[in-house]
Amino acid sequence: METIRVRTKRISDMVNITGQVRELIAKSGIAEGIAVVFVPHTTAGVTINENADPDVVTDILMKLDKIVMEDREYRHFEGNSSAHIKALMTGSSVTVILSGGKAVLGTWQGIYLCEYDGPRDRKVHVKIIKAVDKSDLK
Repeated sequence: METIRVRTKRISDMVNITGQVRELIAKSGIAEGIAVVFVPHTTAGVTINENADPDVVTDILMKLDKIVMEDREYRHFEGNSSAHIKALMTGSSVTVILSGGKAVLGTWQGIYLCEYDGPRDRKVHVKIIKAVDKSDLK
């Protein structure tokens, strides 16, 4: 397992980590398999979404803020329940197929760390798993 460290800049932020994940895939030397990208935080998530138009990220964060508003009715003593709910909606991991030593992503897709309680120092764990070759089973 490898760990990517990310410093987020805002309360809500989406940081494109596609390049770092691709570097880890190349470094692994694994041509066929999967990469599991996991965020070990309860107020952050990870997702795959468009990386061509930065307005998509802006729109996603804006809509999440409208869906999950800051509210004084939350009972959690830290006051960041909205961040926990947004992280639940995003999810804590994504799985990326590897083929030919590269991540199989669509033309406009990127992998993002999603911050909901920043700015903070975050970790993203990446586990690259080699596909089992039939010849390995003999």
